[in-house]
Amino acid sequence: MTDEKISYLTQGAVIATVYIVLTLLLAPISYGAIQVRIAEALTILPYFTPAAIPGLFIGCIIANLNSPLGLIDIIFGSVATLIAALITYRIKDKRLVPLPSIISNAIIIPFVLKQVLGIPYFINMAWVGIGQIIACYGLGYPLLIFIEKNIGQRL
Repeated sequence: MTDEKISYLTQGAVIATVYIVLTLLLAPISYGAIQVRIAEALTILPYFTPAAIPGLFIGCIIANLNSPLGLIDIIFGSVATLIAALITYRIKDKRLVPLPSIISNAIIIPFVLKQVLGIPYFINMAWVGIGQIIACYGLGYPLLIFIEKNIGQRL
């Protein structure tokens, strides 16, 4: 295996692990109708490295194994993260980097919450969107700026 492949796998594994740990350590605010999943701040990482795409996806799948919302959250929550990561990787304007995760989750997760908890879709959309804005712009964007200043480039 080449050094490049090892680096890619290592980056993805570290990102997945951090996502899982943050989600599980902060489980009371990571799941449910009103949530601020702090791990979603990491969704800015595809801006820097494509290894973040599988890292975030696998991290979300494993973290969602703990979800009280069950299999539907494991599937749809993880797909929302994958879609956001794929789009984020293609974004060039760093100010827009947090948007795919906010939009993807605000559209997909309310469907899960409506199915499991019976809460109306648009109410869920507002709550999930607010939580994602806090995680992605409130925490993720400062993380992006910090990484950019300390690394200075995409990986």
